[in-house]
Amino acid sequence: MPNTVIEQAPAQVQAPFDVARLRQDFPVLAREVHGKPLIYLDNAATSQTPQQVIDVFSDYYSRYNANIHRGLHTLADEATAAFEGTRHKVRAFLNAEDARQIIFTRGTTEAINLVVQSWGRKNLAPGDEVLISMLEHHSNIVPWQLLAAEIGFTIKVIPVEANGALDMAAYRALLSESTKLVAVNHVSNALGTINPVQEMAALAHQHGALILIDGAQAAPHQVVDVQAIDADFYAFSGHKVYGPTGVGVLYGKQALLEAMPPWQGGGEMIKTVSFGAGTTFADFPHKFEAGTPAIAEVIALGRALEWVESVGVAAIGEWEGQLLDRATQAAGRIDGLRILGTAPQKAGVLSFVVEGAHSQDIGLLIDQLGVAIRTGHHCAQPLLHHFGVDATCRASFAAYNTFEEVDSFIEALNRVIGMVR
Repeated sequence: MPNTVIEQAPAQVQAPFDVARLRQDFPVLAREVHGKPLIYLDNAATSQTPQQVIDVFSDYYSRYNANIHRGLHTLADEATAAFEGTRHKVRAFLNAEDARQIIFTRGTTEAINLVVQSWGRKNLAPGDEVLISMLEHHSNIVPWQLLAAEIGFTIKVIPVEANGALDMAAYRALLSESTKLVAVNHVSNALGTINPVQEMAALAHQHGALILIDGAQAAPHQVVDVQAIDADFYAFSGHKVYGPTGVGVLYGKQALLEAMPPWQGGGEMIKTVSFGAGTTFADFPHKFEAGTPAIAEVIALGRALEWVESVGVAAIGEWEGQLLDRATQAAGRIDGLRILGTAPQKAGVLSFVVEGAHSQDIGLLIDQLGVAIRTGHHCAQPLLHHFGVDATCRASFAAYNTFEEVDSFIEALNRVIGMVR
């Protein structure tokens, strides 16, 4: 969604959904912090959870708590049906071809590590190249570094332009016949930059390379169609899409998943185990899901996706874009405040530094006024160092945030800046 700065007032903007009604689904939004109404603007780290999702845990543990797949009794059947039902919901959410292409993990980080340890360990060799971008979260940097140190392939970094957009000319120049994989985020968690992943996938495929997309910051805010993107792998986390922590998703193309070996061993992922004849493995997705999974969390993820789709992913993104525009315009009037990341295509992330003020001080003091923002390097140290800073303040928006909260945030920010300068 474009970060277009426009003049607007709350009464002049028609919300794409009833925000006041929507907020009633989130019990945490009714609480106070330090005697002030909570204004939660740390959604890029973790979104809040609607009551419908919270209720899943009580329902599961009180009515049909059982292990899945292997049992023949009623509770096991009910738990299995609910668990596998989420797999079908995720398939629809991503427009994947087949529910079997949906693998449950503990989060985006584990999903990326699965690709690194399964596909990467089997397919990468000295002389090969993996392209990652300057915009990446550490979870899409460190796993590749660990494997590169062991195997000897080369990691090349796609630079960013001054406004935080990916340098597409540099990307085209870096692609070569040695490129085996492009690993890039769909949306930057630190700047909000939306990358042109469909174009990037097409260019990678022209050179015979695959593309892995970290969709942790995209899935909650925009419609994701893995077939239209032509993604080879796509990952996202439950806790950023109004769901629980401890669960995530990896989508992969069928031929890739069929050829990839398991990366963990244990129960559930096997067909047969023998001391004499060895072990044969289950088909995907189960060969990648060793042991008892986070059953309640997976079921709750399905409920979260239902909630998102009931509101409308596109409508959520449009609303967050209006919140970002309002916050960007107001923050731009604050003396000494510098916004990092002004790419034409941005999600609802406002990352900034203030001259003469440490981001940690701002974060601590603004919390005293009831406003929750994130400060630090946001697990994107190379990117921040590229812009000459060690930390930023980051306000990030979700479907339940309001214009009034944006105005209160800016008012609190002005107060805090006056205190620390």
